[in-house]
Amino acid sequence: MTTQVDFWFDPTCPWAWMTSRWMLEVEKVRDVKTTFHVMSLAVLNDGRDLPEGYRKLMDDAWAPARAALLVEQRHGSEKLREFYTAIGTRFHPGEAPKSIETLKAALDEVGADPDIADIAQTDQIDDDLRRSHHEGMDPVGDEVGTPVLRVNGMSLFGPVISPAPKGEEAGDLFDGFVKVTAYPGFYELKRTRTVGPIFD
Repeated sequence: MTTQVDFWFDPTCPWAWMTSRWMLEVEKVRDVKTTFHVMSLAVLNDGRDLPEGYRKLMDDAWAPARAALLVEQRHGSEKLREFYTAIGTRFHPGEAPKSIETLKAALDEVGADPDIADIAQTDQIDDDLRRSHHEGMDPVGDEVGTPVLRVNGMSLFGPVISPAPKGEEAGDLFDGFVKVTAYPGFYELKRTRTVGPIFD
């Protein structure tokens, strides 16, 4: 029976991008279907006292998250997957600016409504964005960010990985993730990151 996985991401987060590429690899070697959902680092950090540099990153994170949610609302979950690949490839391995021009290029690539870029610059759908955000984040609390995975009704932050494993190695990691997620008393495994996101 196919294992359903729900995955919450912010388009600007390189760690969520790494996890998403891993889950797409997992789908090749396990009977797994990943449904992508939008969370927002800007929503998560709204109202917090942040260093100036990080505040700028959060300001720039609003439009991509809004655009991703609009793609899902108008075009469905499968198109959201396509859009995330298009925008994430630009933002992360491509190092494109988090600009409206980059958003427009990604929207055009996947055939999404071009006016999404205009609406994403307003707060028109922020109530919907907060709902999508909280659906993913409330089960894991407010001490973590993205990525969040939900398997068999149980949610965890992570995994934070670099580089994203391929083939059976990706499947093995997923098997382990499912096992720790299944235990309701499991909360944390962690070690200090020694590398940044390795895009390959």
